[in-house]
Amino acid sequence: MRGGNMQGMMKQMKKLQKEMAQAQEELNAQEFKGAASDDAVVVTFNGEKKMQDIQIKAEAIDPEDPDMLQDLIIMAVNNALTKVDQETEQKMGKYTRGLPGM
Repeated sequence: MRGGNMQGMMKQMKKLQKEMAQAQEELNAQEFKGAASDDAVVVTFNGEKKMQDIQIKAEAIDPEDPDMLQDLIIMAVNNALTKVDQETEQKMGKYTRGLPGM
């Protein structure tokens, strides 16, 4: 490999790294909402999978049936995390496809 080609590859790699970092920052700043059962429970996560907010409607809180509320929260959280994963794959997949260990 000639020096010029190597230099060009290094330049391309640096550009790619910069694009990946920018895409990751944008992803981390995004909000992802997950909901369960007619929005009885709505959660908001950021792209880093950290919960930012949870909203629970009063009718979802039944002291006689705490299991129902737990199930609604699990559904909403899983719904939001699935959206984070899908968006991550969509945004970052083009950078990681074909790389060893990815």
